[in-house]
Amino acid sequence: MRPIPPHAKQSLHHLIPRLKGGKGGPTVLLHQICHNEIHATLTEAELARDYHTPEALRSHPRLAKFAAWVAKRPPDFHSKTPGGRRKRK
Repeated sequence: MRPIPPHAKQSLHHLIPRLKGGKGGPTVLLHQICHNEIHATLTEAELARDYHTPEALRSHPRLAKFAAWVAKRPPDFHSKTPGGRRKRK
């Protein structure tokens, strides 16, 4: 996990989406670019059912690939998530 500088874009991610019963539940602070990628990759139902821990998120193939790519960028790196939501299999 990379440090998040105070001036970097960041947000809280609900490990169980609020729409799926996670209101008031555990959250993790993420770089905004990582938070965007999570929500572009997974549906709320997938997050609630299978990816409700940091470890599970890291195990997703697309998110693992993204994490390896973004780890090579400066800690305050940010860019828009290209293309919006990904096509699901």
